Amino acid sequence: MPSSSLDVIPSSLDVIPSSLEVIPSSLEVVSDGSDFVHLDYAASAPCVRAAADAVQDLLPRYGSVHRGTGVRSQTSTLAYELARDVVAEFVGARPGDTVIFTRNTTDALNLLARALPPGTTTVQFDGEHHANLLPWPNPLRLATPSSPGEAVTALKTALDGLTGPVVVTVTGASNVTGEVWPVRELADVAHSYGARVVVDAAQLAPHVPVDLDDLGADYLAFSGHKLYAPFGAGVLAGRSDWLDAAEPYLAGGGASAAVGDRPGDLTWATGPARHEGGTPNLLGAVAIAAVCEALTEAGRSTLRDHEQRLLARLRAGLAGVPGATEVSLFGPDHPRVGIVSLALSGHDPAEVARRLGRDHGIGVRAGQFCAHPLVRRLTGADRTGACGDGVPGLLRISFGLGSTTGDVDRIVAALAGVLGTDRT
Repeated sequence: MPSSSLDVIPSSLDVIPSSLEVIPSSLEVVSDGSDFVHLDYAASAPCVRAAADAVQDLLPRYGSVHRGTGVRSQTSTLAYELARDVVAEFVGARPGDTVIFTRNTTDALNLLARALPPGTTTVQFDGEHHANLLPWPNPLRLATPSSPGEAVTALKTALDGLTGPVVVTVTGASNVTGEVWPVRELADVAHSYGARVVVDAAQLAPHVPVDLDDLGADYLAFSGHKLYAPFGAGVLAGRSDWLDAAEPYLAGGGASAAVGDRPGDLTWATGPARHEGGTPNLLGAVAIAAVCEALTEAGRSTLRDHEQRLLARLRAGLAGVPGATEVSLFGPDHPRVGIVSLALSGHDPAEVARRLGRDHGIGVRAGQFCAHPLVRRLTGADRTGACGDGVPGLLRISFGLGSTTGDVDRIVAALAGVLGTDRT
């Protein structure tokens, strides 16, 4: 159990404003009637009040965006563009930057990958989530480093001698270990070689402030469903020049400014509309903006301090569970967000996760988390394959707004019990 210095943690209700309260779960544990504990935030975070209220408020006035003169359309268009402005402020968008609403981080990164100038080389580390590993053209893939300094050195070596357009794409925080990557240091190196930098902020944005200038990023992408706004929208923000020059991501209404009588006789829209073809996800955009605004108003440093105290309590508790070993890239003292993954000696992570859900009402994640090369590296596996195909996996615990000391203590006790009785 954690030391007494970690025991004095304020209730989340004392730290989190009502706008950021998680919508209560109606699920119960069958065995004893206890509430279900969701500790799989890294996959999808629960909805907070600000997002739900924003959607509920707009529904009676919902209409087509940008394409009507009626009050519903005008009201909805205003709400959609206001959401874009709020998100732009949230990410520190600069003059000349654009904010495009997408479906999720994967969609945002695929959009940007298609917009790169011909011949662009992409430099990436193999520890990325598949969303930031697979879409990019001409990839130059580097081995995931064992320290931030090694990452910087490897990037310098890779960039030396490259010609033509170059993009460096990196995660802000690992979805496997929770460790924060040295984005600013990598960005400074990349910019010294004339390369642009893309940050996958899917796991960073829910936990810490994200600012394009502070990160040194040219582009940034994140998902609403990880930012407590699970309504099917995501964000791509950053420099507009390549995006304005690229073919539209989705050809159709909205992306087209004028269409003539013959094939090819058309003019594409400029700005965000160029890549937001079709009817946009207004409710998703409004929900994301509502959470962005609520997070900013709440004071993110206070929220982060609370999360870090919970994280310290969790890690201290897990350190005393036999058979569970926390995995790490950069060492136990490296900064991280509310994500911990465990190697389970002599246990099947998938079975342990099932037991935790079935017998204890705790939802966690087992497997490779769409980061197969990284998980193989962390587990010492020496072959490729999909989850469940003989490749070892990990057990992941992740949390955020709404998580409590009770949740942390419950997973530690439950995991100790399961590992004590479920050896394979």
